[in-house]
Amino acid sequence: MEESKKVLESFIPVAKSTAKMFGPNCEVVIHDLTNPRCSVMFTVNNHVTGREIGQSFDHLVKTVLRSEDFKDDYLAGYTFVTEDKRTIRSSTSLIRDSKQNVIGAFCINFDVEALNQMQQFMSTFLSTQVEVQKNETKSDDEIENVEGIVDQLIQQIIQNSVHPVMKRHEKIELIRFMDEKGIFLLKGSVEKVASLLGISKVTVYSYLDEIKNKSSEGRIK
Repeated sequence: MEESKKVLESFIPVAKSTAKMFGPNCEVVIHDLTNPRCSVMFTVNNHVTGREIGQSFDHLVKTVLRSEDFKDDYLAGYTFVTEDKRTIRSSTSLIRDSKQNVIGAFCINFDVEALNQMQQFMSTFLSTQVEVQKNETKSDDEIENVEGIVDQLIQQIIQNSVHPVMKRHEKIELIRFMDEKGIFLLKGSVEKVASLLGISKVTVYSYLDEIKNKSSEGRIK
């Protein structure tokens, strides 16, 4: 753990210089993925998305790892929309330790709302043609890499949370967290979680159904 901390802290100067170069609309976040439930360990210009130290990752599994363009441990140029409807353009690069285990993520979030407004203004004067390119299919090695990264996340999440007298509601809360983060979107993840928690995959599915039902009831209210 000490080695991981030192490796991640070595990226802090890079985070500061990146934010300084691109200005206040550029947020940089470093995640410690050895502590997935509280992964944010450093931020610069966190007013861009409101990321706070101690929060967890949001887009790592759902957007980054599942993207067909995720290769060589990074995804650049993906976008998401904030709660106040601003478009953020992002890049995420994974950080590995000396044993090639994924221990962190280096994320750059740029508020492009002003640029979008400028583009809309320019589009009234300039005609543009967008060429749609077909995404390449992931190779077997790339799929195996993503599965390995998610396996590490699952193991780290459970390792940091499980204890000998873990109660049912604690297991449900743990599964709810993993569901929110997109862990169960990947094939085989239910079986892996079930095995590490010492429960059946049927139980995991029943917990997921319970979580879904409670969420639906909350929306109805």
